[in-house]
Amino acid sequence: MTQGVRLTTAVAKVLAAFLDDPAADRYGLDLIQATGLPSGTLYPILVRLQRAGWVDAAWERVDPSEAGRPPRRYYQLTAQGTADARHELAVLHGQLSRGTGAPGKPRTA
Repeated sequence: MTQGVRLTTAVAKVLAAFLDDPAADRYGLDLIQATGLPSGTLYPILVRLQRAGWVDAAWERVDPSEAGRPPRRYYQLTAQGTADARHELAVLHGQLSRGTGAPGKPRTA
């Protein structure tokens, strides 16, 4: 993967969740629910994606007493992150498909 981000299964899950709606702002609990990853796995991935320039993050501007909750940190794919994530997931899909025949067709020996 470019920019020093290694594509693991967990990273692929996070990128796929972002790509469901690349323009959407996502927050931690939302991504935890979308990926099934625990927070101890998710947040280090988000930091790595930020450092690589694939994700931007910003704190929500909200009064905690009015909202009834603490502010959320929102994450969003950058334009480059969207392009790189699509490319890397396509490459991964191609690698996983290789040697198994066409999708939906059994492999011949």
